[in-house]
Amino acid sequence: MTKNLIELSDDNFETELGPESGLTLVDFWAPWCGPCRMVAPVIEQLATEYEGKVRFAKLNVDDAQETATRFGIRSIPTIGLFKNGEPIDGVVGAVPKQHLAKMLNEHLATVA
Repeated sequence: MTKNLIELSDDNFETELGPESGLTLVDFWAPWCGPCRMVAPVIEQLATEYEGKVRFAKLNVDDAQETATRFGIRSIPTIGLFKNGEPIDGVVGAVPKQHLAKMLNEHLATVA
């Protein structure tokens, strides 16, 4: 895992995605999920490309069932975009890098 990816859990979710956390892309995943493993390198590439602009995090839904339930995660991978701890956008499934970059760029434009 790259240094740009925060490992989230039920215990640290509120701390890491607090009211001043800015834009954070959260990858809701599980180790047994094939599509999750397909999207992981894409998330890592984006974490490097958007370093300093967007925070990136991963939440293992098996280990953090309370948080996954709270956000209604029923299918994985689910990629959620949060602004200051509140969900503002997202997508379900292994989507192409361009799709995620477009979502990030749209929200970065509204922040600037």
